[in-house]
Amino acid sequence: MSAACQKPKATGILGYCFIANHTSRSVSVLDLSRFRIRAHVALDAAPSEVVAPTKPARAYVLARENATVYEIDAVSLAVSRRVRLGNEAVSMRLSRTGDSLWVLLRDPAALVEVPINSLRPERRIHFSSPADGFDVSRETGDACIINRHDRTIAIASLDQASVTRTIVSPAEPSIVSFRRDGRHLIAGSEAARNITIYDTATGKTVVTLPLGLAPHHFCTTRDGGQLYITGTGMDAVVTVYPYRTEVAETRLAGHAPGAMAVTETEPGNPTPSFLMVANPDADRVTVLDVESGKLAALVQVGRGPGKIVITPDRQYALVLNEGSGDVAVIRIFSLAGNQEGGGRVKRYKSAPLFTMVPVGEQPVSGAVVVFS
Repeated sequence: MSAACQKPKATGILGYCFIANHTSRSVSVLDLSRFRIRAHVALDAAPSEVVAPTKPARAYVLARENATVYEIDAVSLAVSRRVRLGNEAVSMRLSRTGDSLWVLLRDPAALVEVPINSLRPERRIHFSSPADGFDVSRETGDACIINRHDRTIAIASLDQASVTRTIVSPAEPSIVSFRRDGRHLIAGSEAARNITIYDTATGKTVVTLPLGLAPHHFCTTRDGGQLYITGTGMDAVVTVYPYRTEVAETRLAGHAPGAMAVTETEPGNPTPSFLMVANPDADRVTVLDVESGKLAALVQVGRGPGKIVITPDRQYALVLNEGSGDVAVIRIFSLAGNQEGGGRVKRYKSAPLFTMVPVGEQPVSGAVVVFS
């Protein structure tokens, strides 16, 4: 048997995936060394988002309905601290240094910093009306915040805790993200079915690109060289080159494609990098080869797949099935069909599941904590 056909042994990860179950108001702790649930942490509100910094070994969970952040310790597997920031929240991001949380509130309308060491709110950026989404640059001290009703995009300095400029958009913005270097920001409009790229320093429009779909999900490669977009109106994923400010291609990606994740591999790894696209209506994940754009595999998962979490070692993809309340674990190596018996994957494009783990009702977000 050739080395390319040999199946390397699957190995576990010394860490946990913390999974927010919205309807059951709980966080499930999935042991990645055995792929078993270690604990269910009950909350007093429905969790909507989970993030995990590199250190300390804790997960931070946001409940939108009461604007509360819960800290879950990865050793005790219990809520260790919590802080309520207002009456209603929108979303949460880690700071670029990983030592703070930034939480966008709807009521009151503000962007709030919560340092992890104190878990007490500090800097606040206030808005005249509630915002709908935001992003934090990974290279600069900037944030961008969209307001659909006012058709505005605010650019804020997180260091100064103030809005530095406001862009009035010709179409209602619905999603926003910084380019990897922070010099441009990309705003998608579902109403106009396009994206507009702006210069962060000046707020001026660089280019507006028509898409043919209403952008709802963004996903970027690690280097920021490719931006993938899905949304209603087309059973496809649009690839944009942010640094070239152009649309590269549009590829079919199964029925009603939704959330995405990229399984990028390290140099020298024979497994290709894949774009994984959830198809909630088909209970399936469509896998595309990043380099060629061709269909690599189709994976049947649970009902209503949503978010896809890639483990830090890039061995596994964890698909959160909102409809069936479980996590489908896909071994990334199996998607290439190079393992023993993988001829079926290459011929029929049907890849197997590694395992399936029940977690709770409507898992909507997940984050991995690894023990070093």
